[in-house]
Amino acid sequence: MISILSLYSLLVLVLVQTTNSAIIPDPKNSIAEPRHPWSSHHTYIVQTNHLAKPSKFATLQRWYASMVDTYSPSATTATDRILYTYGTVMHGFAVSLTDGEARRMSTVPGVTHVYKDRVYHTQTTRSPWFMGLHDDFGAWPDSEFGDGIIIGFIDSGIWPERASFNDTGLGPVRPTWRGNCVDAAGFNASNNKLVGFTINMPDLEGYNDPSPRDIEGHGTHVSSTAAGAEVPWADLYGFSGGRASGVARNARIAMYKACVPVVGCPDSAVTAAIDAAVSDGVDLISLSLGGRADDPFYNDPLAVATFGAVRRGVFVVLAGGNSGPKASSVSNVAPWMTTVGATTTDRVFPAILRLGNGVELTGQSLYALKSKGTSMVQLVYSSCREDDLTLDKVMGKVVVCTRMAGPGTGFYVEKAGGAWMVSPDRRNRFWDAVSSLTFTLPGVMISHTAEKKLNDYMASSPYPVASFAFACETVTGENRAPMVAGFSSRGPSVLAPEILKPDVVAPGVNILAAWSGDASPSTWDIDQRRVEFNILSGTSMACPHVAGAAALIKTVHGDWTPAMVRSALMTTAGPLDKNGRDIVDSGTVFGGAAMDATPLSAGAGLVLPRLAMDPGLVYDAGAQDYVDFLCTLSYTAEQVRQFVPEMSTGCGTRSRIPGGVANLNYPSFVVVFHSSSADGGVRKLTRTVTKVSAKPETYNVTFAAPEGVAVTVTPTTLEFIRKNEKRSYTVEFSVQAQGKLRPAGTWDFGHISWENRKHRVRCPVAFTWQI
Repeated sequence: MISILSLYSLLVLVLVQTTNSAIIPDPKNSIAEPRHPWSSHHTYIVQTNHLAKPSKFATLQRWYASMVDTYSPSATTATDRILYTYGTVMHGFAVSLTDGEARRMSTVPGVTHVYKDRVYHTQTTRSPWFMGLHDDFGAWPDSEFGDGIIIGFIDSGIWPERASFNDTGLGPVRPTWRGNCVDAAGFNASNNKLVGFTINMPDLEGYNDPSPRDIEGHGTHVSSTAAGAEVPWADLYGFSGGRASGVARNARIAMYKACVPVVGCPDSAVTAAIDAAVSDGVDLISLSLGGRADDPFYNDPLAVATFGAVRRGVFVVLAGGNSGPKASSVSNVAPWMTTVGATTTDRVFPAILRLGNGVELTGQSLYALKSKGTSMVQLVYSSCREDDLTLDKVMGKVVVCTRMAGPGTGFYVEKAGGAWMVSPDRRNRFWDAVSSLTFTLPGVMISHTAEKKLNDYMASSPYPVASFAFACETVTGENRAPMVAGFSSRGPSVLAPEILKPDVVAPGVNILAAWSGDASPSTWDIDQRRVEFNILSGTSMACPHVAGAAALIKTVHGDWTPAMVRSALMTTAGPLDKNGRDIVDSGTVFGGAAMDATPLSAGAGLVLPRLAMDPGLVYDAGAQDYVDFLCTLSYTAEQVRQFVPEMSTGCGTRSRIPGGVANLNYPSFVVVFHSSSADGGVRKLTRTVTKVSAKPETYNVTFAAPEGVAVTVTPTTLEFIRKNEKRSYTVEFSVQAQGKLRPAGTWDFGHISWENRKHRVRCPVAFTWQI
């Protein structure tokens, strides 16, 4: 069986900065194959069941070579043609084949699946402290700032000379570490902070880079966000100045370069990187990569590879995607993955657009020249494509882009004689949630709400004008935060709607972190500026915050399973903002008023590492639980064997979760009311908690549910004497006859908490009506 799988792309939100082939690329939601006009060959992953190797072959490698020689004969030896072999998180190899050769190879006994690479088009000085971390107490000193933990990053490489990767004060890496540092011309940078560099790069689109050096900036940014050393002063053109630190500043970094500039990250390379990272002995893996929201798990090499990693005790955290606020857009949703959405912090970079009617619109900008107020200049609309930026249209005027545009577009606005530019961020309703960009001409990013006011004014005035004011300030502590970013992908999951995703949210808007010396702050080739730190937005930036928090937990609780770590992060996450109000969703408004974020956008809430270090109780799950999950999805025995090759028989009734997928022992609940059975208005779900605190404790249950839904928890009290004791409880949710009717597809929300004076173990609950 052959499936077509993805070439993952980096989830940097600055969508208009990804290419200089056009000023604003056309939106592309489909997945395309890598184009090789000179060849009919494509890269395929051939997954095998290593237990089925014919005895006549002494090694798996000889078996693989024989397959290639037999089904894809060539003058080049099979050994030279095989790009990667996989032997830790899955078994198999990657090779260039024609479509016909791939079909024939899929019929070979022992071949489990054949996947074809495809391409996805592109979609912190303060943030650790915003998450509640303090130098003198709590998670940082308790964990020695993550010392000893090794985080594997699968990304675009690293710029090792940055101060964030200084190893001052760090001892040698642990002797069990099996990773190594690949040397390349001009790159020999291994130290006690950077403990591993591996290149997992195919010759894709004619690109072949033998160096782990990061020429894009993304890998440098995310790795320093999670585990960058403390830097006394960091800023970008004077913005966001202050002390910088990764979330786990003493953790070690292993970078697995698997991403090709502009094109993305092929399945074959990402799978090889995960395989190498687990084999090397990383404690956790951070993947700021985006997958499809609707590819079945058995069709997804990333799902298969991360299952193999988690099975070997490696915690895996992934970005949830930048396709919000569209519902059911969240990706990377397998229950063995920890999926992260993005929020704002309490830091903004305000700029003012004053309209000719006296209305002031606040947006954000990293334009670095101060101005208390310019003269009034005519406003003019433009698509901001190069063919629409003509001298006669924009010379000396304020160009209002009709689609989101960034600094790269600004170069073309300047070339055409435009004086200033305004760009709308239509996915965010509030100005303090929009991305701040490094414009080279006076430019500002405004929210969708501000854009409506601007459009109304321009429609009502025969000669609309505006002026700008740039204070070039970094304002902290004054805006409502956190808010869920409008771009952050939303649930419910398409593949498994009864598993609530995303799991948690973390800072992902306007994050300052280290940057590549080869990349401009706008990422456009036309931009000749170079900086040591850059400010970016995306779930790519949120993901490493959670990786860093997990590293702090693993330092203290090295024997915890990946599920226990995720549970600690989720059950202690904060559903409230810094002022004790519900977190707001910047991507959603109703009647002009802000709407509270729901678990479909915020998961369990904002990660709070200080509380996650001591959660009291955890919800654990292991490989067999996930196999049962796959069986409950009605996967065939062949499909399940892609995850567990040793499974000799089919799923059977014993391998299915009683009561359905919603009964997986997960630290959240999804309750589906339907009319397909006699008890369509009643759902019973069971969970098991494990005590991880030392002293005897008693927990009492509290809960909240929508009007018209009754909740009965049995028992209502859980008593524990010893560490690692387990207790189970059942929750019955029932629709009351007198409750208000809800249309099919409606969602509502609540929570269940087990509490005492020291601990509060909170799980979000999502209710949906399919009646």
